[in-house]
Amino acid sequence: MKESLANPGIDRIDRRILKHLQQDGRMTNAELAKAVNVSAATCHRRTQRLFEEGIVHAVRAEVAPQMVNRGALVMVGVVLDRSTPESFGAFEEAITEFPFVLDCHLVAGDFDYFLKIRVRDIADFNRLHGEQLIALPGVRQTRTFFVMKEVIDNAPLEF
Repeated sequence: MKESLANPGIDRIDRRILKHLQQDGRMTNAELAKAVNVSAATCHRRTQRLFEEGIVHAVRAEVAPQMVNRGALVMVGVVLDRSTPESFGAFEEAITEFPFVLDCHLVAGDFDYFLKIRVRDIADFNRLHGEQLIALPGVRQTRTFFVMKEVIDNAPLEF
């Protein structure tokens, strides 16, 4: 297997640790060590290094959206009225205040940003869109895409 080009300090054991942590972040250090075939001390040291170097920045639970009344997934393309650092900054600062926005990405192409949003249903989104999204700083236009089926969501990284 090739060594990582992005971080030459990651070897095959590190990659196996990362793979297992992505599959189950609740594994104990002893379980993880056994799964990657190293001692518990070695596994702990390597896992700590992966966190310290920023290769792993969090381990968190994946909540089932339907179970917490957030079953509707909506993608929104946003076009700002100006393409300036100030308008981007104002939008980015404001969008972080909305807990229903899961992801916000600055993109190239027809849109300035793509948002991934979780809501209860279409009516809930319609209210949020009319009251909050279009009132964000610099928003000229939005285009909404309601997700019909989630084929792949939050897949683990391969490296």
